[in-house]
Amino acid sequence: MGIIHALQTWWQDQSWLEVIGVITGLLCVYLAAKNIIWNWPIAIINVSIYIFIFFNSRLYADMGLQVYFLATNIYGWYFWSKKPATEDKAPVILIKKTEILFAVSAIIVFTFLLGSVLKYTPASYPYIDSFCTACSLVAQFFLARKVLENWLIWIFVDIIYVGVYLFKGLHLTAAMYAVFVGIAWLGYIDWKRDYKKQTA
Repeated sequence: MGIIHALQTWWQDQSWLEVIGVITGLLCVYLAAKNIIWNWPIAIINVSIYIFIFFNSRLYADMGLQVYFLATNIYGWYFWSKKPATEDKAPVILIKKTEILFAVSAIIVFTFLLGSVLKYTPASYPYIDSFCTACSLVAQFFLARKVLENWLIWIFVDIIYVGVYLFKGLHLTAAMYAVFVGIAWLGYIDWKRDYKKQTA
């Protein structure tokens, strides 16, 4: 009885905005993993909600990231719709060595610069938040361009996000990111299968 009461109390303390954010977040990532273009409009709704959630939680780097996601979601929707006439979907591609070097360099520089700024604000975990933001910037760009390895970056950063959101009391969001880890793994497997079919 005590567990049921605790769960009811916990559920009553949850924000409806966060509940809607979690539902749209799970749906858009699942659709992206399944290589379905309708992930983009749902993602636009999701990031719009999380701009407000992260502002209220003082996760300013994450809030800024949602603004970037808004732009890349619009771009991804456009890019995925420009598929070759002979294909059902835009093709999956592999990451290039130069892109790996650029991505790693960008993550290091962005983490240091943003973290150095945020440490003088009320931001929570300025360097961890900045590192996750930098990884997400890169992963989202690769997702929009249909680079297979985007899913490996998402798996890595989503594991870190689970811990951050638990510490901030965003339990539903932490649970959503834990599910994201599994979806990202399935996305990697599905996209790899699609890539093999393309090259067969």
